[in-house]
Amino acid sequence: MNLYGIVAVSGKPGLWKALAQNKTGFILESLDAQKTKLVANLSTAKLAALEEITVFGLDDDIKLKDIFERMKTAGTPPDAKADGKKLREYFREVAPDHDEDKVYASDMKKIVSWFNLLKDLPQFNEAEPTAAEPVTEEAPVAEAENEGVEAAAEEKPKVKKAKAKKAE
Repeated sequence: MNLYGIVAVSGKPGLWKALAQNKTGFILESLDAQKTKLVANLSTAKLAALEEITVFGLDDDIKLKDIFERMKTAGTPPDAKADGKKLREYFREVAPDHDEDKVYASDMKKIVSWFNLLKDLPQFNEAEPTAAEPVTEEAPVAEAENEGVEAAAEEKPKVKKAKAKKAE
């Protein structure tokens, strides 16, 4: 599941995809059918990346990504507007170790509505991108040290000193 670049914006419904970044914030596009564009100023808007969101757990916090994975296999979730009891029963199934005192019905509704938005997107079913490790060639230490000394000796920059002007 690839949640990279998908954010929730405080005060705005739904989910947004980060398209670009400018000096003051991000240019976002809504994931709904309207494809609304928004410039989110970092000084006023609070953005939360879905890949970093966690849910309170009894021992450790549960990553939202893990809950979404369980929701894929658990069958159809209840309606996001369902009552808190139905949502709690469903959450006991997909996140059995969540803290029932700290995870409110509004949180569960939001997670279910996000899942319903994301489940049809192609990136929701693709693998998470992995950072490629840079390939480095190791030169023998003695050669590297000698090359560095020779190169430093050859490339001494010539600095011209500015002549001071005489005060008249």
